[in-house]
Amino acid sequence: MDKQKLIRKFDKQSVLYEEHTRKRMLKEWRQQIIENIHGDVLEIAVGTGANFPYYDMARIHLTAADFSPMMLRRAAEIADELQMQVHFIESDIEKLQLPEQSFDAIVSTLSLCGYDDPVQVLRNLKRWCRPGGQIRLMEHGLGGNLILRSAQRVVNPIARQISGCHWNRDIIQMVKGSGLQIERMERHMGGMIYLIWATPGKSEIDPANHLSQG
Repeated sequence: MDKQKLIRKFDKQSVLYEEHTRKRMLKEWRQQIIENIHGDVLEIAVGTGANFPYYDMARIHLTAADFSPMMLRRAAEIADELQMQVHFIESDIEKLQLPEQSFDAIVSTLSLCGYDDPVQVLRNLKRWCRPGGQIRLMEHGLGGNLILRSAQRVVNPIARQISGCHWNRDIIQMVKGSGLQIERMERHMGGMIYLIWATPGKSEIDPANHLSQG
């Protein structure tokens, strides 16, 4: 999908995203991913700031990036309401240029579905994260059984046109392919929702041995 068309699609969806933010959708999983984050933090594809309520602003300096100006406008309103100081960057995440090893933690929630090259985005997170830092992901992708995965692949072209998202992404293979090291992973909703705690560095861990399902 053309990138400008995709931006317009997400601009139009920003009202719905803000509604979900205010309703604290997926609160429990967002809290888990954000927990104990500290230092200089980058959140990519921040949307309307759905994770903002769960950051401990006394412990972090937050930079938030998104390619949708309407998403960022609504995120800024949420930040003001929560009395948060956030540095916003309007940029296509796939073209975002940041200094290497400049963040202690990087957060992505439900963003890998939208990129043309999600593995390269993850490699960028690896470069931007400081040694010993944390990369936290909450993503949706292929489910945990054959029937569900087959259905996701069938509906993916329609889902892409409607929402701008791919429903058939292999999250584990993408993370492994990027060289991130998975420390912990949980899967929920039939295995479609992935919570991943990772660090920079070549992964030598088999995610199957560090997996909890809910």
